[in-house]
Amino acid sequence: MSSGGGQLDVARVRGLFPGLSDGLLHADGPSGALVPESVIRAVSQAMRVPIADRGGVFAASARAEALVSGARSAVADLVGGTPSGVVLGPNMTTLTYTLARALAKHWRAGDEIVLSRLDHDANIRPWLQVAAEVGMVVRWAEVDIETGELPDWQYDELVTGRTRLVAVTAASNAIGTRPDVSAIAVRAHRVGALVYVDGTHAAPHVLLDADELGADFLALSAYKWCGPHVGAVVAHPGLLGELHPDKLAPAPDRVPDRFEVGAPSFELYAGVAASVDHLAALCPDAGGTRRQRLATSMAAVDRYEAGLFGWLDDALRSMAHVQVLGSPRHRTPTLSFTVSRMRPRQVVSELARRGVCAWDGDFYSRELFDAIGVNETGGAVRLGLMHYNTPEEVGHLIDHVSALR
Repeated sequence: MSSGGGQLDVARVRGLFPGLSDGLLHADGPSGALVPESVIRAVSQAMRVPIADRGGVFAASARAEALVSGARSAVADLVGGTPSGVVLGPNMTTLTYTLARALAKHWRAGDEIVLSRLDHDANIRPWLQVAAEVGMVVRWAEVDIETGELPDWQYDELVTGRTRLVAVTAASNAIGTRPDVSAIAVRAHRVGALVYVDGTHAAPHVLLDADELGADFLALSAYKWCGPHVGAVVAHPGLLGELHPDKLAPAPDRVPDRFEVGAPSFELYAGVAASVDHLAALCPDAGGTRRQRLATSMAAVDRYEAGLFGWLDDALRSMAHVQVLGSPRHRTPTLSFTVSRMRPRQVVSELARRGVCAWDGDFYSRELFDAIGVNETGGAVRLGLMHYNTPEEVGHLIDHVSALR
């Protein structure tokens, strides 16, 4: 495809990624995307000059302040939030634990929380643990194991006047399902419950809007969208102001700093901003604000990836020795499958021998794979495409999986 008209010039895009020089076929996007040169250079340049902690009156401290501000603004643009509502941290899991403990201070025994079996464990285990400590009732939204869908109608019964929080993913990192989060959020907000959305797997593939999703909290990980290992949670500053996480006494009490425990990785924050700029520049002819350029580029990414993935999905489902898990209507370019008479580790070992990078296991979607019934045999094999994958690579993937018979 050529650039222009909101299309992706994939040859140009691939030239941005030095990691592609290894000659391997990277079909492991859900475990972490490759990093473009612009992000590598931003981190490197940040480390070439002195950076002190924030709050000082000299240049090195001012640089740190600018790096934090730049990362907050970039993440806010990515999901339609405000910079003062962006909490930064080492990863999505750590930040979710921080928010869970802070929220639990407002909850009482007998209160209820609604979780989904579609979710990554990072949006399950922290809530289960605080629920057990407080004495809360946990209700589960179930997945249709045939289709991989998370029906929103079940929340009519799951959400009650005692519900304090609904945690749900914007996309499954294991089978790609994109549930109707906004419909779920409407039901939660109707009874005054908060909605905590895991946007980690969705963010590299579609343009997210926290308000449209109905997300009171939107959790993210930059390494999924070609950035460094930095997490973020986006919320309204006023809501964050109502929460008081555990922190050191001298640490700032202002929002959002009060949620950011310990010294941050300032140099990686430079990479966060650069990675959002990378996404916004995928369509070089896109104009307007960074948010507007992101809208154009991410729409092109969605179209391009959907075309590649449709071919891959259809081809694998036509193979008698392959079982693709689920068939959701709305999904990211991610699927998991099993192969007859082969354990998942055998499959990925054979694919690795052929130059394909792919993962096996439960991908931290243990509740989902327990429900489907594949964990007893080692889980499944996962393939996930990104905007730097090509039709030629998809053709090779199909040939390699076909040969496994």
